Amino acid sequence: MILAAFGAVIAHVPAQAQDKVLNIYSARHYQTDEVMYDQFTKDTGIKINRVDADDAGIVARLRAEGSSSPADVILLVDAARMASADSLGLFQPIQSAKLDEAIPANLRATATKDGVTWTGFSTRARLIVYDPMRVKAADVATYEQLADPKLKGMVCTRSGSHPYNLSLFATVVERLGDAKGEAWLQGVVNNMARSPKGGDTDQIKAVASGECAVALTNSYYMARLVKSDKPEDRSVVEKVRVVFPNQGTSGTHVNIGGAAVAKHAKHRDNAVAFMEYLASPFAQNYFANGNNEFAAAKGVKIDNPAITAMGGDQFKAETVPLGVVAKNMTKVQQMLDRVGYK
Repeated sequence: MILAAFGAVIAHVPAQAQDKVLNIYSARHYQTDEVMYDQFTKDTGIKINRVDADDAGIVARLRAEGSSSPADVILLVDAARMASADSLGLFQPIQSAKLDEAIPANLRATATKDGVTWTGFSTRARLIVYDPMRVKAADVATYEQLADPKLKGMVCTRSGSHPYNLSLFATVVERLGDAKGEAWLQGVVNNMARSPKGGDTDQIKAVASGECAVALTNSYYMARLVKSDKPEDRSVVEKVRVVFPNQGTSGTHVNIGGAAVAKHAKHRDNAVAFMEYLASPFAQNYFANGNNEFAAAKGVKIDNPAITAMGGDQFKAETVPLGVVAKNMTKVQQMLDRVGYK
């Protein structure tokens, strides 16, 4: 319904006002973002028109619209989804000294002579959740240990093909190499307590219920439970513990919520200005807190009690470039098929 109505909104923008317009297609649906958008308009005079849909719906819309698309900026979640849309030619490269300075290179697409096609503006950590009554923290201190035979029958995950897992697995394969990476995936499959199913919150609850003893989850799913006032959620939080993996080695895997300038953006300068605005400390706090994530810009710290309760944002994060990781996706999916990771 929102998508259908958007064309009418664009059609009624007076021609003389077009230079003060920015059209955003967004897979982010957080009320805290409204303050961020409003401030951008106050600062620049640029009116924001927004489409809210899921990642797949936005990509389908962009492909159907082609060069007639009104979209200027695309907001998606997860590097795998950003990379997939990029591979379809839906983004255009931009060059920005402000973004180069603010956002670490590993949280962006691989730069070319023409610029960068997508940029991460918030990060989330891929955590290991465990039952302290069944597993010691030292036994789940790294992602590699998920394949240790001592965890046989204890591991729960969502589908291996889900972008959250694909991004992690592609990173591990980048670090370990193809042969060792595939052997690791086989080891994780061998340790499954049950077939992969559900979402990340379901994995946390499965550990709390005793269905399994170890699981993978993005940090913001755990943060949501920490912030919840529901007795059943509080009970789950009390029964599990979290680990930021690989603190003594490569660092914890992080993924991104990101943005890109649309291939056929009609207001390119406004789009670049918005991208640079997202890297500002003000916008970073709203962008990250909207989904209980971490800031992506260098030196920006967020104030979120749930994140603090989980250990804060001072953990060691891996530095494998997400642009490089994205190139491993197809290869890793083939590995998952071979080892029977559903």
